[in-house]
Amino acid sequence: MPHSNPKTLVSTEWLGKHLSDPDLRIVDASWYLPAMERDPKAEYDASHIPGARFFDIDEIADLRSDLPHMAPPVEKFMSRMRAMGIGDGHQVVVYDGAGLMSAARVWWLFRLMGKMDVAVLDGGFPKWQAEGRPVEDLPPVVRDRHMTVHRQAHMVKDVTQVAAAAKLGNYQILDARSAGRFAGTEPEPREGLRGGHIPNSKNVPFTELLTEDGTMKDEATLRSVFDAAGADLSKPVIATCGSGVTAAVICLALEQIGHDRHAIYDGSWSEWGMYNDLRVATGE
Repeated sequence: MPHSNPKTLVSTEWLGKHLSDPDLRIVDASWYLPAMERDPKAEYDASHIPGARFFDIDEIADLRSDLPHMAPPVEKFMSRMRAMGIGDGHQVVVYDGAGLMSAARVWWLFRLMGKMDVAVLDGGFPKWQAEGRPVEDLPPVVRDRHMTVHRQAHMVKDVTQVAAAAKLGNYQILDARSAGRFAGTEPEPREGLRGGHIPNSKNVPFTELLTEDGTMKDEATLRSVFDAAGADLSKPVIATCGSGVTAAVICLALEQIGHDRHAIYDGSWSEWGMYNDLRVATGE
């Protein structure tokens, strides 16, 4: 059982004890691939952890980009959080309806904006519900709170930076997609993308970092997963995936084992797989 840390990962037990803390803000960051045929907002409206606000990953994003849910401009993030009643001095806990998937992306977004008092709920809403903990269908009572943002530019990488890292080998690039998508043997869920992976990257499917109940594996097991993938953690890490969501599960796992030099390639395979002038590797 991982120790609860309000800067990375907290247990359902921890959240249950702190549910009525005045400075706690809970965020439902559920998001699903189209093939999963789930509507995160409808599910939130029907049932959520008491006081939770819904964080729309596709809307709180840079809508000027053609790529899906790219990190939002600072001003947009600040205004959306203020409207949700989230600001300075709050402890934020993020969860999702899959167990542990998209919540890590929103944890990373808060980190990108310089907000460190944010944690993911280990096991998410499925574990919370399985334990018979309270839920509600009411909208939260929201009061404006100012938010100060200091964007941490080193935590996000663009295609040029990733192409340089792939060539120079000064970063370890880790891909959170399935082994089949990494190898190019399984079709991409988004149309028009080539199969395969970024040259010199290693495959750490995000599901390998989780137990069967959707909680994160313990530190020793996480280390063994990275070792088995051939990851060189003496280097800083760039995490990638299909569209920058599950890459954040790698960042969360790295943080759990004390490796804090990590960034996300925000465009991920949605961008790399689209451009024919970028090299693609296939196979394991």
